[in-house]
Amino acid sequence: MNLIEKIEQEEIARLSANKVLPAFAPGDTVVVGVNVVEGTRKRTQAFEGVVIAKRNRGLNSSFIVRKISSGEGVERTFQTYSPLIASIEVKRRGDVRRAKLYYLRDRSGKSARIKEKLPARKVKAVAETVA
Repeated sequence: MNLIEKIEQEEIARLSANKVLPAFAPGDTVVVGVNVVEGTRKRTQAFEGVVIAKRNRGLNSSFIVRKISSGEGVERTFQTYSPLIASIEVKRRGDVRRAKLYYLRDRSGKSARIKEKLPARKVKAVAETVA
């Protein structure tokens, strides 16, 4: 591991020490809490939408969240390890077959829906003995 990678790993550990980053993937519906400073006040603003892309590049990792606001599509790119992100909460797991869901930009209504990924069922091991 070279020096730059080592410094990046230390920085990732420092930035993610005080907050929990859940595992999420494209297709998941997430609520991102963003720290917003208005004058002297600091508050957390929620941005809820579908993750349409995720970019894993160490410290430069980012993800794009898309939502429909007042009939207009809004996309926002977040840096994964940014200090402006207060929290990330996964609301719903999506079942998709693509890593980048840019095709959702051209769709609206029912065609833009994403199937929900259901938790895997546990298969009962039935040990039948033939007598």
